[in-house]
Amino acid sequence: MGGFFGVASKEDCVLELFYGVDYHSHLGTRRGGMAVHGEHGFDRAIHNIENAPFRTKFDRDVGSMKGNLGIGCISDFEPQPLLFRSKIGSFALTFVGKVNNYEELLNELYENSNAHFQEMTNGTVNVTELIAAMICEKDNFADGIKYVQERIDGSLTLMLMTKDGIYAARDRMGRTPLVIGCKENAYCLSFESHAYINLGYSDYKELGPGEIVFVTPESVTTLVEAGEKMKICSFLWVYYGYPTSGYEGVNVEEMRYRCGSMLAKRDGDSVHPDIVAGVPDSGVAHAIGYANESGIPYARPFIKYTPTWPRSFMPTNQNQRNLIARMKLIPVQALIENKKLLLIDDSIVRGTQLRETTEFLYNSGAKEVHVRPACPPLLYGCKYLNFSRSKSEMELITRQMIEKREGPNCPQEVLDEYADPCSCKYAQMIEDIRKQQNFTTLRYHRLDDLLESIGIEPCKVCTYCFNGKE
Repeated sequence: MGGFFGVASKEDCVLELFYGVDYHSHLGTRRGGMAVHGEHGFDRAIHNIENAPFRTKFDRDVGSMKGNLGIGCISDFEPQPLLFRSKIGSFALTFVGKVNNYEELLNELYENSNAHFQEMTNGTVNVTELIAAMICEKDNFADGIKYVQERIDGSLTLMLMTKDGIYAARDRMGRTPLVIGCKENAYCLSFESHAYINLGYSDYKELGPGEIVFVTPESVTTLVEAGEKMKICSFLWVYYGYPTSGYEGVNVEEMRYRCGSMLAKRDGDSVHPDIVAGVPDSGVAHAIGYANESGIPYARPFIKYTPTWPRSFMPTNQNQRNLIARMKLIPVQALIENKKLLLIDDSIVRGTQLRETTEFLYNSGAKEVHVRPACPPLLYGCKYLNFSRSKSEMELITRQMIEKREGPNCPQEVLDEYADPCSCKYAQMIEDIRKQQNFTTLRYHRLDDLLESIGIEPCKVCTYCFNGKE
Protein backbone atom coordinates (compact mmCIF):
# COMPACT_ATOMS: atom_id res chain seq x y z
CA MET A 1 0.00 0.00 0.00
CA GLY A 2 2.48 2.65 1.19
CA GLY A 3 2.46 5.40 3.79
CA PHE A 4 3.87 8.88 4.33
CA PHE A 5 4.77 11.54 6.87
CA GLY A 6 5.45 15.28 6.67
CA VAL A 7 6.61 18.09 8.96
CA ALA A 8 6.33 21.88 8.82
CA SER A 9 8.40 23.38 11.63
CA LYS A 10 10.16 26.61 12.60
CA GLU A 11 13.19 24.47 13.45
CA ASP A 12 15.12 21.78 11.61
CA CYS A 13 12.71 18.85 11.09
CA VAL A 14 14.89 16.14 9.54
CA LEU A 15 15.12 13.92 12.62
CA GLU A 16 11.36 14.05 13.23
CA LEU A 17 10.72 13.35 9.56
CA PHE A 18 13.06 10.36 9.69
CA TYR A 19 11.32 8.76 12.67
CA GLY A 20 7.84 9.66 11.44
CA VAL A 21 8.43 7.96 8.09
CA ASP A 22 10.02 4.96 9.80
CA TYR A 23 6.81 4.43 11.77
CA HIS A 24 5.17 3.62 8.40
CA SER A 25 7.54 0.75 7.55
CA HIS A 26 4.76 -1.83 7.97
CA LEU A 27 2.97 -0.33 4.94
CA GLY A 28 5.52 -0.78 2.15
CA THR A 29 8.28 -2.98 0.82
CA ARG A 30 10.32 -1.47 -1.99
CA ARG A 31 11.31 2.20 -1.67
CA GLY A 32 11.76 4.77 1.06
CA GLY A 33 12.31 8.46 0.48
CA MET A 34 12.65 11.84 2.19
CA ALA A 35 12.65 15.36 0.74
CA VAL A 36 13.29 18.56 2.72
CA HIS A 37 13.42 22.29 2.06
CA GLY A 38 15.55 24.74 4.01
CA GLU A 39 17.75 27.78 3.51
CA HIS A 40 19.76 25.93 0.84
CA GLY A 41 16.70 24.84 -1.14
CA PHE A 42 15.44 21.33 -1.79
CA ASP A 43 17.28 18.14 -0.87
CA ARG A 44 16.13 14.56 -1.35
CA ALA A 45 17.18 10.96 -0.74
CA ILE A 46 15.58 7.72 -2.03
CA HIS A 47 16.75 4.20 -1.22
CA ASN A 48 15.76 0.63 -1.98
CA ILE A 49 14.48 -0.93 1.27
CA GLU A 50 13.74 -4.46 0.02
CA ASN A 51 16.68 -5.98 1.87
CA ALA A 52 17.18 -3.58 4.78
CA PRO A 53 14.95 -1.47 7.08
CA PHE A 54 14.27 2.20 6.38
CA ARG A 55 16.33 3.32 9.40
CA THR A 56 19.43 1.49 8.20
CA LYS A 57 19.30 2.94 4.70
CA PHE A 58 18.63 6.54 5.76
CA ASP A 59 20.87 6.83 8.81
CA ARG A 60 23.56 8.77 6.91
CA ASP A 61 21.06 11.06 5.21
CA VAL A 62 19.74 12.28 8.56
CA GLY A 63 23.16 13.73 9.34
CA SER A 64 23.50 15.58 6.04
CA MET A 65 20.00 16.85 5.25
CA LYS A 66 18.75 20.17 6.64
CA GLY A 67 15.35 21.82 6.42
CA ASN A 68 12.32 23.06 8.29
CA LEU A 69 9.86 21.54 5.80
CA GLY A 70 9.90 17.86 4.91
CA ILE A 71 7.90 15.00 3.42
CA GLY A 72 8.79 11.31 3.22
CA CYS A 73 7.28 7.99 2.32
CA ILE A 74 7.43 4.22 2.35
CA SER A 75 6.33 2.90 -1.04
CA ASP A 76 5.36 -0.47 -2.48
CA PHE A 77 6.06 0.61 -6.02
CA GLU A 78 7.26 4.04 -7.24
CA PRO A 79 10.43 5.77 -5.98
CA GLN A 80 9.18 8.81 -4.04
CA PRO A 81 9.19 11.72 -3.22
CA LEU A 82 10.22 13.28 -6.54
CA LEU A 83 11.33 16.88 -7.14
CA PHE A 84 9.88 19.04 -9.93
CA ARG A 85 10.37 22.48 -11.40
CA SER A 86 7.36 23.92 -13.23
CA LYS A 87 5.57 27.06 -14.35
CA ILE A 88 3.71 27.21 -11.03
CA GLY A 89 6.84 26.67 -8.94
CA SER A 90 9.25 24.05 -7.66
CA PHE A 91 7.89 21.27 -5.47
CA ALA A 92 8.33 17.77 -4.05
CA LEU A 93 5.53 15.22 -4.34
CA THR A 94 4.57 11.91 -2.74
CA PHE A 95 1.30 9.98 -2.78
CA VAL A 96 -0.54 6.86 -1.63
CA GLY A 97 -3.08 5.21 -3.89
CA LYS A 98 -3.67 3.52 -7.21
CA VAL A 99 -4.31 5.01 -10.67
CA ASN A 100 -6.30 2.59 -12.83
CA ASN A 101 -6.63 4.89 -15.86
CA TYR A 102 -2.88 5.53 -15.96
CA GLU A 103 -2.51 4.83 -19.71
CA GLU A 104 -5.47 7.02 -20.65
CA LEU A 105 -4.19 9.99 -18.64
CA LEU A 106 -0.65 9.50 -19.96
CA ASN A 107 -1.82 9.49 -23.58
CA GLU A 108 -3.86 12.66 -22.98
CA LEU A 109 -0.74 14.44 -21.77
CA TYR A 110 1.23 13.23 -24.78
CA GLU A 111 -1.45 14.52 -27.16
CA ASN A 112 -2.38 17.80 -25.48
CA SER A 113 0.90 19.11 -24.11
CA ASN A 114 3.68 17.12 -25.80
CA ALA A 115 4.79 15.99 -22.34
CA HIS A 116 7.67 13.59 -21.87
CA PHE A 117 8.71 11.49 -18.89
CA GLN A 118 11.65 9.51 -17.65
CA GLU A 119 11.10 5.85 -18.44
CA MET A 120 11.73 3.38 -15.61
CA THR A 121 13.61 0.14 -16.16
CA ASN A 122 10.36 -1.85 -16.49
CA GLY A 123 9.21 0.38 -19.36
CA THR A 124 6.63 2.33 -17.36
CA VAL A 125 6.44 5.90 -16.15
CA ASN A 126 6.58 6.71 -12.44
CA VAL A 127 2.98 7.52 -11.54
CA THR A 128 4.28 10.32 -9.31
CA GLU A 129 5.54 12.04 -12.47
CA LEU A 130 2.17 11.63 -14.14
CA ILE A 131 0.37 13.16 -11.15
CA ALA A 132 2.84 16.07 -11.04
CA ALA A 133 2.38 16.79 -14.76
CA MET A 134 -1.40 16.85 -14.36
CA ILE A 135 -1.16 19.21 -11.38
CA CYS A 136 0.95 21.58 -13.47
CA GLU A 137 -1.79 21.73 -16.12
CA LYS A 138 -3.54 24.21 -13.83
CA ASP A 139 -2.46 27.69 -12.69
CA ASN A 140 -1.90 26.88 -9.01
CA PHE A 141 -1.27 23.87 -6.80
CA ALA A 142 -4.69 23.73 -5.14
CA ASP A 143 -6.55 23.73 -8.46
CA GLY A 144 -4.08 21.21 -9.86
CA ILE A 145 -4.54 18.81 -6.97
CA LYS A 146 -8.31 19.04 -7.18
CA TYR A 147 -8.15 18.45 -10.94
CA VAL A 148 -6.07 15.29 -10.52
CA GLN A 149 -8.39 13.95 -7.83
CA GLU A 150 -11.36 14.42 -10.15
CA ARG A 151 -9.69 12.73 -13.13
CA ILE A 152 -8.20 9.68 -11.46
CA ASP A 153 -10.01 6.36 -11.45
CA GLY A 154 -8.79 4.70 -8.27
CA SER A 155 -7.55 6.57 -5.23
CA LEU A 156 -5.13 9.37 -4.42
CA THR A 157 -3.98 10.83 -1.11
CA LEU A 158 -0.94 13.11 -1.44
CA MET A 159 1.48 15.62 0.03
CA LEU A 160 3.08 18.36 -2.09
CA MET A 161 5.85 20.47 -0.58
CA THR A 162 6.86 23.92 -1.83
CA LYS A 163 9.33 26.39 -0.34
CA ASP A 164 6.45 27.99 1.57
CA GLY A 165 4.66 24.99 3.05
CA ILE A 166 3.01 21.64 2.43
CA TYR A 167 -0.20 21.00 0.52
CA ALA A 168 -2.00 17.88 1.71
CA ALA A 169 -5.03 16.23 0.15
CA ARG A 170 -7.01 13.19 1.21
CA ASP A 171 -8.44 10.90 -1.45
CA ARG A 172 -11.70 12.17 -2.92
CA MET A 173 -13.60 9.23 -1.40
CA GLY A 174 -11.44 9.09 1.72
CA ARG A 175 -10.23 5.56 0.96
CA THR A 176 -6.99 6.22 2.83
CA PRO A 177 -6.49 8.43 5.91
CA LEU A 178 -4.60 11.68 6.44
CA VAL A 179 -4.23 13.19 9.90
CA ILE A 180 -2.51 16.31 11.24
CA GLY A 181 -0.69 16.60 14.56
CA CYS A 182 0.42 19.78 16.28
CA LYS A 183 2.84 21.09 18.89
CA GLU A 184 4.43 24.45 19.58
CA ASN A 185 5.93 25.90 16.38
CA ALA A 186 5.20 22.84 14.25
CA TYR A 187 2.59 20.71 12.51
CA CYS A 188 2.98 17.21 11.11
CA LEU A 189 0.99 15.22 8.55
CA SER A 190 0.67 11.46 8.68
CA PHE A 191 -1.03 8.40 7.21
CA GLU A 192 -0.86 6.62 10.58
CA SER A 193 -2.12 8.54 13.61
CA HIS A 194 0.32 6.81 15.96
CA ALA A 195 3.42 8.02 14.07
CA TYR A 196 3.68 11.40 15.80
CA ILE A 197 2.74 10.53 19.39
CA ASN A 198 6.31 9.85 20.57
CA LEU A 199 7.53 12.93 18.69
CA GLY A 200 5.59 15.22 21.01
CA TYR A 201 2.64 16.00 18.74
CA SER A 202 -1.00 15.82 19.74
CA ASP A 203 -4.04 15.26 17.54
CA TYR A 204 -5.09 18.34 15.61
CA LYS A 205 -7.31 17.28 12.72
CA GLU A 206 -8.29 14.32 10.55
CA LEU A 207 -8.92 15.42 6.97
CA GLY A 208 -12.24 14.51 5.41
CA PRO A 209 -12.78 12.99 1.95
CA GLY A 210 -11.36 15.24 -0.78
CA GLU A 211 -10.24 17.88 1.70
CA ILE A 212 -7.19 19.94 0.71
CA VAL A 213 -5.15 21.95 3.23
CA PHE A 214 -2.01 24.08 3.20
CA VAL A 215 0.27 23.60 6.20
CA THR A 216 3.01 25.93 7.44
CA PRO A 217 4.82 25.99 10.79
CA GLU A 218 2.30 28.62 11.93
CA SER A 219 -1.05 27.41 10.58
CA VAL A 220 -3.28 24.92 8.78
CA THR A 221 -5.48 26.50 6.12
CA THR A 222 -8.35 24.63 4.45
CA LEU A 223 -8.37 25.27 0.70
CA VAL A 224 -11.06 22.77 -0.33
CA GLU A 225 -13.70 21.63 2.14
CA ALA A 226 -14.31 17.91 2.77
CA GLY A 227 -16.97 16.11 0.77
CA GLU A 228 -19.84 14.19 2.33
CA LYS A 229 -19.35 10.78 0.68
CA MET A 230 -16.69 8.45 2.03
CA LYS A 231 -15.52 4.91 1.27
CA ILE A 232 -12.65 4.23 3.65
CA CYS A 233 -10.92 0.86 3.21
CA SER A 234 -12.12 -1.75 5.70
CA PHE A 235 -8.75 -3.53 5.48
CA LEU A 236 -7.11 -0.67 7.34
CA TRP A 237 -8.67 -2.14 10.47
CA VAL A 238 -8.55 -5.81 9.54
CA TYR A 239 -4.96 -5.97 8.32
CA TYR A 240 -2.98 -2.93 7.16
CA GLY A 241 -3.28 -0.59 10.11
CA TYR A 242 -0.87 -0.60 13.02
CA PRO A 243 -2.61 -1.55 16.32
CA THR A 244 -2.01 1.87 17.90
CA SER A 245 -3.57 3.77 15.00
CA GLY A 246 -7.15 4.88 14.58
CA TYR A 247 -9.23 5.89 11.58
CA GLU A 248 -12.42 7.92 11.77
CA GLY A 249 -12.16 7.69 15.55
CA VAL A 250 -11.99 3.88 15.62
CA ASN A 251 -8.82 2.30 17.05
CA VAL A 252 -7.40 -0.67 15.13
CA GLU A 253 -6.65 -2.91 18.13
CA GLU A 254 -10.05 -2.30 19.72
CA MET A 255 -11.82 -3.05 16.44
CA ARG A 256 -9.92 -6.34 16.15
CA TYR A 257 -11.02 -7.37 19.64
CA ARG A 258 -14.64 -6.74 18.61
CA CYS A 259 -14.09 -8.70 15.42
CA GLY A 260 -12.79 -11.72 17.33
CA SER A 261 -15.61 -11.45 19.82
CA MET A 262 -18.21 -11.58 17.06
CA LEU A 263 -16.50 -14.59 15.47
CA ALA A 264 -16.79 -16.36 18.84
CA LYS A 265 -20.47 -15.47 19.15
CA ARG A 266 -21.14 -16.92 15.69
CA ASP A 267 -19.38 -20.15 16.68
CA GLY A 268 -21.31 -20.45 19.92
CA ASP A 269 -20.98 -24.00 21.23
CA SER A 270 -20.27 -25.54 17.80
CA VAL A 271 -16.52 -26.08 18.32
CA HIS A 272 -14.45 -26.97 21.39
CA PRO A 273 -10.78 -26.12 20.80
CA ASP A 274 -8.20 -26.33 23.56
CA ILE A 275 -6.61 -23.00 22.64
CA VAL A 276 -7.20 -19.98 20.41
CA ALA A 277 -4.25 -18.57 18.47
CA GLY A 278 -3.68 -15.70 16.09
CA VAL A 279 -1.43 -15.98 13.04
CA PRO A 280 1.24 -13.32 13.75
CA ASP A 281 1.03 -10.43 13.62
CA SER A 282 -2.31 -9.17 12.34
CA GLY A 283 -4.32 -12.16 13.56
CA VAL A 284 -3.25 -11.82 17.20
CA ALA A 285 -5.69 -9.14 18.37
CA HIS A 286 -8.61 -10.87 16.63
CA ALA A 287 -7.67 -14.07 18.49
CA ILE A 288 -7.52 -12.25 21.83
CA GLY A 289 -11.02 -10.94 21.19
CA TYR A 290 -12.24 -14.46 20.42
CA ALA A 291 -10.60 -15.90 23.53
CA ASN A 292 -12.00 -13.19 25.79
CA GLU A 293 -15.52 -13.76 24.47
CA SER A 294 -15.45 -17.56 24.42
CA GLY A 295 -13.45 -18.21 27.58
CA ILE A 296 -11.14 -20.55 25.64
CA PRO A 297 -7.49 -19.87 26.57
CA TYR A 298 -5.37 -17.78 24.24
CA ALA A 299 -1.91 -19.19 23.48
CA ARG A 300 0.92 -18.87 20.97
CA PRO A 301 1.63 -22.27 19.40
CA PHE A 302 4.09 -20.65 17.03
CA ILE A 303 6.26 -17.59 17.43
CA LYS A 304 7.27 -15.07 14.78
CA TYR A 305 11.06 -14.81 14.56
CA THR A 306 11.77 -11.06 14.40
CA PRO A 307 15.53 -10.49 14.89
CA THR A 308 16.31 -11.07 11.20
CA TRP A 309 12.77 -10.93 9.80
CA PRO A 310 11.46 -7.79 11.51
CA ARG A 311 9.26 -6.41 8.76
CA SER A 312 5.64 -7.30 8.08
CA PHE A 313 6.00 -7.44 4.31
CA MET A 314 8.20 -9.61 2.17
CA PRO A 315 9.77 -9.75 -1.32
CA THR A 316 7.64 -9.40 -4.44
CA ASN A 317 8.59 -12.87 -5.71
CA GLN A 318 5.78 -15.17 -4.55
CA ASN A 319 7.94 -18.29 -4.13
CA GLN A 320 10.36 -16.35 -1.96
CA ARG A 321 7.45 -14.86 0.00
CA ASN A 322 6.14 -18.37 0.73
CA LEU A 323 9.56 -19.52 1.87
CA ILE A 324 10.05 -16.53 4.16
CA ALA A 325 6.57 -17.02 5.61
CA ARG A 326 7.66 -20.50 6.69
CA MET A 327 11.00 -19.25 7.98
CA LYS A 328 9.35 -16.63 10.18
CA LEU A 329 7.10 -18.96 12.19
CA ILE A 330 8.71 -21.33 14.68
CA PRO A 331 6.52 -23.94 16.41
CA VAL A 332 6.09 -24.40 20.15
CA GLN A 333 5.75 -28.18 20.20
CA ALA A 334 4.36 -28.35 23.74
CA LEU A 335 1.38 -26.16 22.74
CA ILE A 336 0.60 -28.11 19.57
CA GLU A 337 0.93 -31.81 20.24
CA ASN A 338 -2.43 -33.51 20.92
CA LYS A 339 -4.17 -30.13 20.97
CA LYS A 340 -7.28 -28.87 19.21
CA LEU A 341 -6.36 -25.45 17.81
CA LEU A 342 -8.49 -22.59 16.55
CA LEU A 343 -6.51 -20.19 14.34
CA ILE A 344 -7.50 -16.67 13.36
CA ASP A 345 -5.77 -15.02 10.41
CA ASP A 346 -6.59 -11.61 8.98
CA SER A 347 -7.70 -13.08 5.62
CA ILE A 348 -7.28 -15.88 3.10
CA VAL A 349 -6.09 -14.65 -0.30
CA ARG A 350 -4.54 -17.53 -2.25
CA GLY A 351 -4.51 -19.87 0.73
CA THR A 352 -0.97 -21.11 0.08
CA GLN A 353 0.65 -19.93 3.31
CA LEU A 354 -2.25 -20.86 5.59
CA ARG A 355 -2.47 -24.37 4.15
CA GLU A 356 1.26 -24.85 4.76
CA THR A 357 0.82 -23.55 8.32
CA THR A 358 -2.03 -26.00 8.86
CA GLU A 359 -0.03 -28.95 7.52
CA PHE A 360 2.89 -27.95 9.69
CA LEU A 361 0.58 -27.98 12.75
CA TYR A 362 -0.76 -31.44 11.87
CA ASN A 363 2.79 -32.69 11.35
CA SER A 364 3.63 -31.28 14.78
CA GLY A 365 0.90 -33.38 16.39
CA ALA A 366 -2.20 -31.14 16.33
CA LYS A 367 -5.47 -33.10 16.56
CA GLU A 368 -7.69 -30.43 14.98
CA VAL A 369 -7.15 -27.09 13.23
CA HIS A 370 -10.19 -24.80 13.03
CA VAL A 371 -9.74 -21.62 10.97
CA ARG A 372 -11.54 -18.29 11.34
CA PRO A 373 -10.52 -15.55 8.87
CA ALA A 374 -11.17 -12.09 10.32
CA CYS A 375 -12.89 -10.83 7.17
CA PRO A 376 -15.39 -12.19 4.63
CA PRO A 377 -14.21 -14.21 1.61
CA LEU A 378 -12.27 -12.12 -0.91
CA LEU A 379 -14.11 -12.37 -4.22
CA TYR A 380 -12.69 -9.35 -6.06
CA GLY A 381 -9.24 -7.85 -6.50
CA CYS A 382 -8.92 -4.40 -4.93
CA LYS A 383 -9.31 -1.58 -7.48
CA TYR A 384 -8.09 1.11 -5.14
CA LEU A 385 -5.16 0.23 -2.88
CA ASN A 386 -3.19 -2.74 -4.25
CA PHE A 387 -4.32 -4.80 -1.26
CA SER A 388 -3.32 -8.12 -2.81
CA ARG A 389 -0.32 -8.91 -4.97
CA SER A 390 -2.58 -11.14 -7.08
CA LYS A 391 -2.26 -10.22 -10.74
CA SER A 392 -5.63 -11.80 -11.51
CA GLU A 393 -8.81 -12.38 -9.54
CA MET A 394 -8.45 -16.04 -10.54
CA GLU A 395 -5.50 -16.27 -8.13
CA LEU A 396 -7.99 -15.80 -5.28
CA ILE A 397 -8.89 -19.13 -3.71
CA THR A 398 -12.58 -18.21 -3.71
CA ARG A 399 -12.64 -17.63 -7.47
CA GLN A 400 -10.82 -20.91 -8.10
CA MET A 401 -13.49 -22.77 -6.14
CA ILE A 402 -16.27 -20.91 -7.95
CA GLU A 403 -14.78 -21.67 -11.36
CA LYS A 404 -14.64 -25.37 -10.55
CA ARG A 405 -18.38 -25.32 -9.88
CA GLU A 406 -19.59 -22.71 -12.39
CA GLY A 407 -16.99 -22.79 -15.15
CA PRO A 408 -15.17 -19.71 -16.52
CA ASN A 409 -16.82 -16.28 -16.86
CA CYS A 410 -19.23 -16.69 -13.97
CA PRO A 411 -22.07 -14.13 -14.36
CA GLN A 412 -22.40 -11.30 -11.85
CA GLU A 413 -25.72 -12.48 -10.43
CA VAL A 414 -24.14 -15.83 -9.55
CA LEU A 415 -21.12 -14.14 -7.94
CA ASP A 416 -23.60 -12.15 -5.86
CA GLU A 417 -24.96 -15.42 -4.50
CA TYR A 418 -21.47 -16.53 -3.49
CA ALA A 419 -21.05 -13.26 -1.58
CA ASP A 420 -24.24 -13.90 0.43
CA PRO A 421 -23.40 -15.78 3.68
CA CYS A 422 -26.97 -17.08 3.85
CA SER A 423 -26.95 -18.73 0.40
CA CYS A 424 -26.34 -22.36 -0.50
CA LYS A 425 -23.63 -21.38 -2.98
CA TYR A 426 -21.73 -19.54 -0.25
CA ALA A 427 -21.88 -22.64 1.96
CA GLN A 428 -20.65 -24.81 -0.91
CA MET A 429 -17.72 -22.47 -1.58
CA ILE A 430 -16.68 -22.45 2.09
CA GLU A 431 -16.83 -26.23 2.25
CA ASP A 432 -14.76 -26.54 -0.94
CA ILE A 433 -12.11 -24.23 0.54
CA ARG A 434 -12.15 -26.13 3.84
CA LYS A 435 -11.53 -29.44 2.08
CA GLN A 436 -8.78 -28.12 -0.13
CA GLN A 437 -7.04 -26.44 2.80
CA ASN A 438 -7.56 -29.46 5.09
CA PHE A 439 -9.08 -27.41 7.92
CA THR A 440 -11.22 -29.18 10.52
CA THR A 441 -13.80 -26.37 10.24
CA LEU A 442 -13.86 -23.01 8.47
CA ARG A 443 -16.03 -20.01 9.21
CA TYR A 444 -15.38 -16.54 7.77
CA HIS A 445 -16.30 -13.26 9.43
CA ARG A 446 -19.60 -12.10 7.92
CA LEU A 447 -19.72 -8.74 6.18
CA ASP A 448 -22.51 -7.42 8.41
CA ASP A 449 -20.46 -8.43 11.47
CA LEU A 450 -17.33 -6.80 10.02
CA LEU A 451 -19.17 -3.51 9.53
CA GLU A 452 -20.54 -3.71 13.06
CA SER A 453 -17.01 -4.41 14.34
CA ILE A 454 -15.77 -1.22 12.67
CA GLY A 455 -18.69 0.74 14.03
CA ILE A 456 -19.00 3.66 11.62
CA GLU A 457 -21.84 4.09 9.13
CA PRO A 458 -21.72 1.12 6.70
CA CYS A 459 -22.20 3.42 3.70
CA LYS A 460 -18.86 5.07 4.55
CA VAL A 461 -16.83 1.83 4.36
CA CYS A 462 -15.46 0.28 1.16
CA THR A 463 -16.41 -3.40 0.86
CA TYR A 464 -15.63 -3.87 -2.85
CA CYS A 465 -13.27 -6.85 -2.41
CA PHE A 466 -16.03 -8.78 -0.59
CA ASN A 467 -19.14 -7.97 -2.63
CA GLY A 468 -18.00 -6.04 -5.73
CA LYS A 469 -20.05 -3.00 -4.74
CA GLU A 470 -18.44 0.42 -5.17
